[in-house]
Amino acid sequence: MSSRPLSKDVCGWREIVSLPELGVLHLQAKVDTGARTSSLHATDIELFERGGEEWARFTIDAVEDHHQIVEAPRVAHRMITSSNGESQERLIIKTELAMGNHSFRAEFSLADRSDMVFPMLIGRTSLRKRFLVDSARSFLLPDPLRSQDPIR
Repeated sequence: MSSRPLSKDVCGWREIVSLPELGVLHLQAKVDTGARTSSLHATDIELFERGGEEWARFTIDAVEDHHQIVEAPRVAHRMITSSNGESQERLIIKTELAMGNHSFRAEFSLADRSDMVFPMLIGRTSLRKRFLVDSARSFLLPDPLRSQDPIR
């Protein structure tokens, strides 16, 4: 019995992505197959209740000199081990991720990534069954939502 391989887009080690539900467009992200969970730079995180559900309000510093306050439903709290080996409990949200011609729901841990080069990291759970990664190349996917203006 032969199985036909699924067709997957090839992405580079960094790509331009968007989080349309949060109003964050044209954001540079690092693609990291070593990380299970995707991560988003967030500060001033506060929890509140809306409609009987717990939500998070936080600030995204997605573009230099641009701070954006956004809200998203809280999905969970999880222990996440960072690249330096330290574990910390992080808030997890789920939102739409637009990456190339793909748009899908993805989970993000909220973390202070101010000491990192990229405000967003795309982990392997988001990549699975959708993308192959060419670690020697960058910006292989078309800019998602290219008809919309970038945030500034």
